[in-house]
Amino acid sequence: MSVNSAAALEIESTAELSVASRLCAALADFWSLTKPEVNFLILIATFAGFYLGFPGDLHHFPLQRLIHTLLGTLMVASGAGTLNQYVERSLDARMRRTARRPLAAGRLYPGAALWFGILLSIVGAAYIFSAVNALASLLAVLTLASYLFLYTPLKRRTPICTFIGAVPGAMPPLIGWAAASGSISSKAWILYAVLFLWQFPHFMSIAWIYREDYDRAGYLILPNNGGGAKFVAWLIVAPSLALLMVSLTAVAIDSGNTFQYFATVILGSALCYYGARLVLLRTRIAARQLLRASIIYLPLELLTLLLARP
Repeated sequence: MSVNSAAALEIESTAELSVASRLCAALADFWSLTKPEVNFLILIATFAGFYLGFPGDLHHFPLQRLIHTLLGTLMVASGAGTLNQYVERSLDARMRRTARRPLAAGRLYPGAALWFGILLSIVGAAYIFSAVNALASLLAVLTLASYLFLYTPLKRRTPICTFIGAVPGAMPPLIGWAAASGSISSKAWILYAVLFLWQFPHFMSIAWIYREDYDRAGYLILPNNGGGAKFVAWLIVAPSLALLMVSLTAVAIDSGNTFQYFATVILGSALCYYGARLVLLRTRIAARQLLRASIIYLPLELLTLLLARP
């Protein structure tokens, strides 16, 4: 083989590696757009709603319908996450926490992300409609719409956006319940209340950690009149205590055993403890501890509720 041929092969091999590396990087960026860390909790909550909402004997549990539900919900949630990053790309670029996101950093074309998000959302909703039922699909669409068209724009207008955002944020169990039973019962709304209340200590810990970032981007997650600490205190303590009460109610309705009561009290008390630490200390360390506690709390509490099913 001549020197020129060897050099040509080396250049061709390098070019192929370069194309492959760019493709892998692009796929990783599109994956990042979907917010997989958020989707993990969404799928856990959807599964909990489906499992608890299934009215039949567990020996005839509809595993295929569950898979359809989780897959469709994942697509809609991924579409919502992608479209949220598309809308907020210029604001994300101002914050250290989000500046390296694919759109904020300029690694992806906004138009590509827009169509990716639209496609995921439409296909996901249509998939749930055809493979599961219309009610679950409707709830998924309402979740997407309220997240994008209410919560997202309100983040720059009022701190009350946290309340608005908690409404679609607590919908996954209802989607799962509707997918399993074709309706929504009072028990489903109790599960919804658990997710609704959980979001306040969770999001307030994030808001405290990144408060300067949010201010830099113009988000009104916290009041800009100096009342941020009091606002955070109210949105941590009251919902955390209410969450403990609602979780105990959820266990009681299904005639839970001693272990389930004990686990719920321990988990709820731990969340209240870390919430009180943040309220008293007002430090990033305390906020990070509350954030970790909230992430641990949710799947464990949902597991506790799942065990209440006979």
